[in-house]
Amino acid sequence: MKQDILVSVIVPCYNIEDCLERCVNSICAQTYANLEILLVDDGSTDRTGALCDALAAADGRIRVFHKKNGGSSSARNLGIENASGEWLGFVDSDDWIAPEMYERLLEAALTQDVAISQASRDEIDEDLCRRPDVCVPPERITVYSDEDFLRELLLHRGDCSFCTKLVKRTLFESRRFPEGKLNEDFILLVEMLADAARICVLPQQMYHVFYRSNSNTRKKDREEFSRVFIDIVENADRVQELVEEHYPNLHIPAQRFALFQRLEYLLHIPVSRMSDTDPFYAGVKQYLRRHIGDTLTNPFLTGKNKLYLILLTAAPKTVRRVHEAKRKRAI
Repeated sequence: MKQDILVSVIVPCYNIEDCLERCVNSICAQTYANLEILLVDDGSTDRTGALCDALAAADGRIRVFHKKNGGSSSARNLGIENASGEWLGFVDSDDWIAPEMYERLLEAALTQDVAISQASRDEIDEDLCRRPDVCVPPERITVYSDEDFLRELLLHRGDCSFCTKLVKRTLFESRRFPEGKLNEDFILLVEMLADAARICVLPQQMYHVFYRSNSNTRKKDREEFSRVFIDIVENADRVQELVEEHYPNLHIPAQRFALFQRLEYLLHIPVSRMSDTDPFYAGVKQYLRRHIGDTLTNPFLTGKNKLYLILLTAAPKTVRRVHEAKRKRAI
């Protein structure tokens, strides 16, 4: 394949000196060489910033931007504003990619005439052991319509991460990642789907996620509560609005998604924070009570999902206390 199309790869970097070199080396080693690599140092307090500069000195395709800490979305947005490529890719700084990833993604995008192409991924833990697949790869290259891909996302079978994707720059002309939020990839991708029209998904697992047990969504301390569990509920409400306006055939999957995200919220919020003085918590309870009929009849919820939702709707704190007691006995 000709290498006359510039691909910009954006890497937000924050206090990641232990993993950054592996990540950047895997991008530099791509078989598609016409890349620019934008390392955005998001106000790191360790040696990450200096390491970014050293890596740039070793490869002329790397540009470095140092900024005040503002989070991954703000770092990505700065990268987008400074990118020169016709296509954009994103890699998290603790992950790494297979050498052929961007060549295959670009070839698939051009061959299938799509604005978004996606690689499959796997997850590697801190002992370098492979974890079960979060998203099961297709058996062959598969092209989804925007509606079909959204259905996969609503049923928790699709991959919303921008890290596995190559995206035509035009889709970012009036869009940026929401700052100060987690689960930011999901809502931006959902809002982008209608303009993308189709997405091509490759079966090869070329994006390697480094699974850290102490990340934002995997807190070990039961009293810690990541805001991601609030953001996923807010995003579920936003996607319901989009579905009603643009994808009415997905009403029932979207309803399932809204119920499931609230189940996740109630299963993770510390019992000590389950108080009706918290308007968000009170709102989640009220929503479940209003939609008990949908819980009972939704064909996309499992029997276990329905049981937990019904119990948590009836007596959320009691159910969580019992759940916590069982967990402690198991330990």
